[in-house]
Amino acid sequence: MCRGLRYLSVLCAMTIATVTSLSLPVTALAADEKITVTVGEWPPFLSQEIEGKGVIAEMIVEIFASQGIEAELTFLPWGRGYHEAAIGQFQAMGVWMHKSEREEEFIYSDPVLKEQFVFFHRKDKPFDWAKMDDLKPYRLGGGIKYSYGPELDAALADGTLIMDRGANDKVNFQKLLVDRVQIYPQEMSVGYYALSRDFSPEERAQITHHPKAILNNLSYVLFPKALKGSAELVARFNKGLKEYRESGAYDRMMKRLTDDETS
Repeated sequence: MCRGLRYLSVLCAMTIATVTSLSLPVTALAADEKITVTVGEWPPFLSQEIEGKGVIAEMIVEIFASQGIEAELTFLPWGRGYHEAAIGQFQAMGVWMHKSEREEEFIYSDPVLKEQFVFFHRKDKPFDWAKMDDLKPYRLGGGIKYSYGPELDAALADGTLIMDRGANDKVNFQKLLVDRVQIYPQEMSVGYYALSRDFSPEERAQITHHPKAILNNLSYVLFPKALKGSAELVARFNKGLKEYRESGAYDRMMKRLTDDETS
């Protein structure tokens, strides 16, 4: 999901903190080079329901392994994972978009993922756009409380555009199929994964996406400043990420997503 999107859940999660959690010892690495990394559900990038736990999960584990570090992933709700990582209960957290206020608590890795948000639409409903005003004739689908970037959010806030929000991707694509909405903004890989999971081949064949991106985001692995060894750990991760890209492994991993989208 557009985890800007996850911003609201972070504040809610702060209420679950306990006094005892703040007194926990904080060390970034154990002597045996094992770490725990908290992540959240965001298929196909991260999910307990997918073999390998998703391409980004596999990538994180493999990058750490290349540096002699065994990384164990723990799936938590996004807000809870954020809070527990911030107080040092995990050595790393993935993956999150950049926000300047997060730099108070975390060190950012180099970018791990580029997310591209696009408009999905029915193939039999020709659709083109270049600027926000071009979207006025259409009713948009959308996620509840989701953010789609400053420009689209502003157009929704001032009434320039109308959005019929649904609980999840399945609901929004169902609305698209029956013409209750004409366009649906979603991260491209996430959208196609939802279509492959929840809809028949005949239904999927009716839907495509517009090539123009609404929004491009970079996501990162975050390392808590509460742990003394985080600066060293992020440096090792970045070294592994650079080598992973240079070897071609990163491109091969991401190609699995594009192959799924076009199959």
